[in-house]
Amino acid sequence: MALLGSRRSMFSAAKPARRRLLEGVDLMLWGIPLAMVAVAGILIASTQRQAPYAIWYQHWIIAAVGLGLALVLARIPLERYQPFRWLIYGAMVASLMAVRVVGVSALGAQSWINIAGFNVQPSEFAKVAAILLLAGVLARHPVERPVDLIRPVAMISVPWLLVFVQPDLGTSLVFGAVLLVMMFWSGMPGAWLLLLLSPLFSAILAGTIPWALVAWVPAMAVLAWRSLPWKSLAASVTLVIQGMFALGTPWLWAHGLKEHQRARLTMFLDPSQDPLGGGYHLLQSTVGIGSGGLWGTGLMQGHLTLLRFIPEQHTDFIFSALGEETGFIGSTLVVVGFVLLMWRLLQIAGRARSDYESLVVVGIGAMLMFQVVVNINMTIGLGPITGIPLPWLSYGRSAMLVNFISLGLCASVSRHGRPPQRRW
Repeated sequence: MALLGSRRSMFSAAKPARRRLLEGVDLMLWGIPLAMVAVAGILIASTQRQAPYAIWYQHWIIAAVGLGLALVLARIPLERYQPFRWLIYGAMVASLMAVRVVGVSALGAQSWINIAGFNVQPSEFAKVAAILLLAGVLARHPVERPVDLIRPVAMISVPWLLVFVQPDLGTSLVFGAVLLVMMFWSGMPGAWLLLLLSPLFSAILAGTIPWALVAWVPAMAVLAWRSLPWKSLAASVTLVIQGMFALGTPWLWAHGLKEHQRARLTMFLDPSQDPLGGGYHLLQSTVGIGSGGLWGTGLMQGHLTLLRFIPEQHTDFIFSALGEETGFIGSTLVVVGFVLLMWRLLQIAGRARSDYESLVVVGIGAMLMFQVVVNINMTIGLGPITGIPLPWLSYGRSAMLVNFISLGLCASVSRHGRPPQRRW
């Protein structure tokens, strides 16, 4: 009986110790990405069952290195990076320029630099550097007047242009999404956000539903007149810009883009028009996801994955392997996991001690969720192929490190942020 009592006391003492170990750990912030990394390693191994090489274990190794970096960054207050934001920005621009000189080409883009035998992708790290700089600028100069747009747009234009000419269209789009979301979070009116996006919508309407421009263009002019100073001038300039995009897009489409570039942008609308060429990836990806059904074929049991019907499936098209082997249930859980992660990041941003910290977290959230939306839409056939990886799931050394570095920065804000206010 005495022995039994001592064992009970030992186990009862162990329980509070485990609680103390997990106390203060943001389980949602850390748990969701780590769970995705664990599943992704198995999915990548499944895609390489018939491959002459095996790199799936590197996914976990790089994730472990990234986790170590994230844990270190989580203990450093984010304000300590502010004095170095211009230095970080300068190093980022220099690395992107170096890609043009000594870069390594792969898959049609010159986006990597070989360092000690490893290909490093500077454009991935440039996203975090740009977020840190934009956060510092917008914290001191929020977008409250139209002239306030010049500074952040000019700063993001440099890395955007350097990435766009690699050419890396997917990553360049991430810069634009981050800029718009961070400016909106800093205080920019929602009407201005719509006006900034309106030329893109005008271009799309000009190529798809031209008659809709009759209502769209005047509506944007009215919105500019109501929301901007110098109302008559703002409305006139808006009409000119909308007209330029509406009239210039058809000409640019016919004469400015090559045939394969036009096909890549529109192939997702009807991939069957070139089933063995540009539409091959999209067709095989949707077939693989659909074949998974409700519960999937089981991990390491996917037939299309085994036969390697989808080239480079372990990178940008890893969601197709997820859909085949875990089915609708597994795919939905991953999507829900990303939604919960974004919700947690918004909570952290709302409780941040300063505007700078809040903007950094929002910028990282915009970066991650834009990649999630574009990648998943691409693999299920609702968007063009852009080469954007799925965070923590797609194989990619630079992308994995950047994702965990971003996680560490957000964890730092969560660790040092204000406690939640209780309503009762």
